[in-house]
Amino acid sequence: MKVKLWGVRGSLPAAPDQSSVLNKIKKALNSFVDFQKQNPEVSVQDFLSSSESHLRCYGGHTSCLEIFSDQIQLIVDGGSGIRPLAEHMMLGAAGLGRAEIHILMTHFHWDHLIGLPFFTPLFIPGNKIHFYAVQEDLEENIRRMFTKPNFPVPFEALGSEIFFHRLEPRRSKKFADIEVTPYQLDHPDPCWGYRFERLGRAYAHCVDTEGVRVSPDDLGEDVKLYRGVQAMTFDAQYSFEEAAEKINWGHSSAPIGLDIAMRERIPKVFFMHHDPSADDEQIQKLEAKTREYYDKRQLALSQSGQQPFEVEWCFARDGIVFDV
Repeated sequence: MKVKLWGVRGSLPAAPDQSSVLNKIKKALNSFVDFQKQNPEVSVQDFLSSSESHLRCYGGHTSCLEIFSDQIQLIVDGGSGIRPLAEHMMLGAAGLGRAEIHILMTHFHWDHLIGLPFFTPLFIPGNKIHFYAVQEDLEENIRRMFTKPNFPVPFEALGSEIFFHRLEPRRSKKFADIEVTPYQLDHPDPCWGYRFERLGRAYAHCVDTEGVRVSPDDLGEDVKLYRGVQAMTFDAQYSFEEAAEKINWGHSSAPIGLDIAMRERIPKVFFMHHDPSADDEQIQKLEAKTREYYDKRQLALSQSGQQPFEVEWCFARDGIVFDV
């Protein structure tokens, strides 16, 4: 199966302001001048290909993911990232009113709901939209999005057929060839992560979690969310120091996710739910600090005689697609 990240911001959509864009352009142009002095024949395209870090953009959409195989498409959360996903889907069966769409909700904070009124397939007659969640108030929370003053179009006016399904905690449900199991995360309001399994491989979505339960004993049954997975998305809204200052805010830091990944031998990790107040440069600095932490942890393991486990990780950007 594949995973596409349509929105990786947390709390609030975040667009770059003019000063941050100009600063990014200024740094890129200065780097190009220096680069051209050493390589007079270099083209603009060659420079752009070699200087991705100067132009890196993490994106501004809030949480939305797509998990898909050749048999089924599953969507996790309806943050603002679901709007560009809708545009993509409208080119297919959803635009013709012939789609059956499955949306799994982790919880109902605004940043995970804000894109739903702009999910165009909801308005197309003939489409069937299925919402799933562990929480009993799933239908109530989705309907509330389509009430004034939140949105002018009432729920009853939506053209598609809409169905609501309650998931059982820690019990799997089969969607065609993908099996999904919800496990509880550490968040002030109940939030559920999801484990996706297909053909002996697994992916864990662990976002909107503070990671206060880290050891297997503390996690209890929820440790199965992490066991034996090949890829994971994990909450990294804050630096390690910020997370220590913001107890009970419900968000974590990359070092905590890396510790879990190294212990559970998870080979691939994508950190997301970036703070809306952090621009691209700040996120890059946070990624660099995380790299220092990771390198020190690996060195410490080697020096203690333990075999380090290599983790391929990065701070995620809108639009990333990866295989599981």
